[in-house]
Amino acid sequence: MKAHDNCIFCKIVAGQIPSRKVYEDDDMLAFHDIHPKAPVHFLIIPKAHVDSLDACGPEQGDVLAKMLLKAPQLARETGCGNGFRTVINTGPDGGQEVYHLHLHVMGGPRTEWKAALP
Repeated sequence: MKAHDNCIFCKIVAGQIPSRKVYEDDDMLAFHDIHPKAPVHFLIIPKAHVDSLDACGPEQGDVLAKMLLKAPQLARETGCGNGFRTVINTGPDGGQEVYHLHLHVMGGPRTEWKAALP
C-alpha cells in the first residue's frame, strides 16, 4: 500500500515529522507516543499504510504477527519488566483517532498511569 499524503504516521515513516524512535525495520516502526498515558507508552505501526485493524486482510498477516511478537521485547527494553498493556483502537466507536493502524504498548508502575487510556 502507498502512503497517504495527509496521514501523520505516514509522514513519520517518511521522516517528514520527527519522532522518538524505539525500533525500526523494513516493515514497521515503533516510536514514543506524544501524549503518553503511562510511564512507558509507545506505538508500533506498519510502514505500509492501512487504515485500521478492520481494514486488514490476509496480506497484512505477516506484519501484524511481527508487530505483536516485537511488542514484548520492546516493552522489556523500555522498562516494562513487570508487565505491559497492548491496545489497538479500531474505528470511531473504538476510540481510533489516527487512521493508520497502530498498536499502543503501555507499561510502568500502575500508580503512575493517567486515568484516560487510549
